[in-house]
Amino acid sequence: MKQTGAVLTRSRCDERLCSALRAVCGELGLDPVGARLLRNVNNAVFQLARDPIVIRLVTLPSYVPRASLAVAAATVFAEHDVPAIRLLPGVRQPVQVGEHIATVWQSVPPVGSAPGGADLATLLAAVHAVPLPCRSLPRWDPLTDFDNRVRHTTAMAAADRDFLLCRSAELAAAVAELHFALPTAVLHGDAHLGNVIPGPDRAVLCDFDSCAVGPPEWDLTPVAVSRVRLGKPAAHQRDFIKTYGFDVRDWDGFEVLHGIRDLKLIAGVFPRATSPPAVQAEFDRRMASLRAGRLSDRWRTVRR
Repeated sequence: MKQTGAVLTRSRCDERLCSALRAVCGELGLDPVGARLLRNVNNAVFQLARDPIVIRLVTLPSYVPRASLAVAAATVFAEHDVPAIRLLPGVRQPVQVGEHIATVWQSVPPVGSAPGGADLATLLAAVHAVPLPCRSLPRWDPLTDFDNRVRHTTAMAAADRDFLLCRSAELAAAVAELHFALPTAVLHGDAHLGNVIPGPDRAVLCDFDSCAVGPPEWDLTPVAVSRVRLGKPAAHQRDFIKTYGFDVRDWDGFEVLHGIRDLKLIAGVFPRATSPPAVQAEFDRRMASLRAGRLSDRWRTVRR
């Protein structure tokens, strides 16, 4: 994309996102020129070129409350020295400029070695050790946000929408009957290696949109599901289990959490009007697996 006084990205950045980034940067006195789009799923995440700052723009109406949640979680993690990215100091957050809502973070250069399962397990142990009660974080509720996303997604067939809402209701009823083995703790809520940054001093966590207080088994589920669904290396899972000291697959409620995690993964490829064909194809693939009840089908990683 040619420079238009706003953004240069790893892929084409639509003008709506460029305009939002300009507005937020203008409000904070930052320069958006040369900013790089790191990812665009539930938030559009930009790395500024001229300042060590990352800006996360909310792109879905159902995710607006999560900006405040991310700020609350980051504050808790900073208070208890959890290795995690930090908010940009001196800025009232979340930042709202007109219709645009964003959170603003200190950038962590990804210069260390690639993180593995042991790194994630160590980070989660620190999160789970945050003292309770932690009243600034909500109780764990893994499906309400998913249901809202399904209802607000416009480029989805009615039959798919109905199936997903029915499946979510079934899982909500099942999870309410579970007896968890581990004590209640602060949760990251979306604990996979994509949310670990290999910083210059130590690996750190990012993406706090799903933080809550609830069962640690939920934080241990993504690594196990990613091994099956996305073909992540077996060594990641082995090292994760060895370091954390608990194999969630051996707990009798794992299949229910696997089902909920599957819904989270399919939400990552919900079709949009501007989605490339690969996203729609992967959504169809994952829906076919869910409809058939196949828990071991391999899914593909796609970028929007």
